[in-house]
Amino acid sequence: MIYRNAYIENQKQLSDITTEGGRIVRIAPSDQTATKNANETVDLGGKLVLPPFVDSHLHLDTTHTVDPAESRGTLWSGIAFWSSYRDTVTKKSVKENAKKAVLSAVLRGVQHIRTHVDICPARLTAMEALLELKDELKKIVGLQIVAFPQEGILSYPGNKERIETALKMGADAIGGVPHYEYTREYAAESMKYAVDLAVKTGKLIDVHCDETDDDSSRGLESLAAFALEAGIGDRVTASHTTAAGSYSDAYMNRLMRVLVKSKINFVANPLVNLHLQGRFDTFPKRRGLTRVRELTEAGLNVSFGQDDVKDPWYPMGNGDMINVVHTGLHACHMTAYDDILSSYKFVTVNGAKTLNLRGYGVAEGNPADFIVLNCADFYEAVSERAEVLYSIRNGEIIASATPCRRTLKAAGLF
Repeated sequence: MIYRNAYIENQKQLSDITTEGGRIVRIAPSDQTATKNANETVDLGGKLVLPPFVDSHLHLDTTHTVDPAESRGTLWSGIAFWSSYRDTVTKKSVKENAKKAVLSAVLRGVQHIRTHVDICPARLTAMEALLELKDELKKIVGLQIVAFPQEGILSYPGNKERIETALKMGADAIGGVPHYEYTREYAAESMKYAVDLAVKTGKLIDVHCDETDDDSSRGLESLAAFALEAGIGDRVTASHTTAAGSYSDAYMNRLMRVLVKSKINFVANPLVNLHLQGRFDTFPKRRGLTRVRELTEAGLNVSFGQDDVKDPWYPMGNGDMINVVHTGLHACHMTAYDDILSSYKFVTVNGAKTLNLRGYGVAEGNPADFIVLNCADFYEAVSERAEVLYSIRNGEIIASATPCRRTLKAAGLF
């Protein structure tokens, strides 16, 4: 199949993408591609082609568990509700709710999702459910599963053992939540445990790290230092790190030294952290996001996630990564033209690096996985909320959309 007349990742020159056997076999300027069979050609007419969207941070075990009308909208109310609810879930309910959220995201161009699954319950029902769903949906989406200790590794009895059980079951990554541990000493020790376990098992790490407005929260420095010592920084992710928005510049300057050396990844969740943080503030209220621009300019990898979809922490969400980017650009003061144009990377190539994906990207030899947006560049995509016209995986169209058409009618004017 030949996809003609595409602007690949904001390029100014039109290109043709030739796919065969589920792979991209040729990318060439549009005027240099010979077409023998019109039935094997799709003319994209100058639309934008990107690698598929990557949602770097999502909670599929909690999605669709709360009626949005009953949401209290705070981090702590969410944790309290979930702690009382999670032991009642069934494998069927988890799979049904998670599948609903996944398919909504796939329709919007997402082909890779990292999901955190709470392992605090004595029975790992949600983990079993998500592992089954991962296999059932593998033709349309790649699910990467984190064994997430919602209430701490050391501060909740049995969580070390349950994390290790979840990894044996097939979980891809080790989670953590240092700011929720009982003491600073527990926080540091939990990060050492996670890094040692990753070295032992070869698994990835993704920690809910310093998701608080408390400027004394220091989980990030421990995680980065231990990852640096172990030499596994590219396999380690610090999610949220919202406390960095409250750190003094002097401390952040010192912290940046170990962050850059460690080469760990970061995930920001603009929709949910803008909504959850600053709850203890009167005025001025903090925006509650990590230092996205500063981390990016320091050469560190930062990606964006949806985080929650209609669950105890967030009453909205549908997996639309363009909406996540739009909010992130505003919240992080990144609305210069070049910032907007290149911001697709937060939910594509940067996310792929966070997930340690291989063979990702619109390039010859890679799997024929890409999306087509109803626009010419990503500035237009963000400004106009462009539809994902096609989502193509292994050379097959797995989702499509009809462009929205608006008609203005007014008496005497048209």
